[in-house]
This record gives sequence, C-alpha cells and structure tokens, in this order.
Amino acid sequence: MTEHTDNAWFLPKRYGLGSGLPIRWQGWLLLAAHVALVAAAAPFAKTAPMTFAVWAIAITAAAMPIYAARTRGGWRWRWGGD
Repeated sequence: MTEHTDNAWFLPKRYGLGSGLPIRWQGWLLLAAHVALVAAAAPFAKTAPMTFAVWAIAITAAAMPIYAARTRGGWRWRWGGD
C-alpha cells in the first residue's frame, strides 16, 4: 500500500464531484460534528420546516470549504479512472 504524506482528511469520490470517506480521525470528527449539528436542528423539521432547511443549509455551507480543502487531490469531476 502506498503511504501518502499529504494532510488529506478525505479520499476523493471515485465518480462525480466531492469528498469520499474520511481517512483520518480529523475527517471522522468533522463528519460526526456535521451530522450531529444537522441532527440537533432536526426538531425544527416538523414544526418549522423552513427554519430547519435554513439551518441545515448553513451548517453544510460552513463545512463544505473544509471538506474541499482536505480532500486528497481537491474537488474535481472524476470519471472513475484515477
């Protein structure tokens, strides 16, 4: 197995754009915090769906630059060949 010395927290997706699974504890921590924050906003989903949507979008938008910066090779469209 090839040892990578970069500071990536996530593998790239094989197909499409974005991050794949976390490969370091920092990536798992970020993913867990993201899921926990969206879950904490979930009680608003039934009583105030627009409030929930705004919070979920804001939480995701805040995390996306970190996901993009910490993905091995960055975010670009992939067709499965690399």
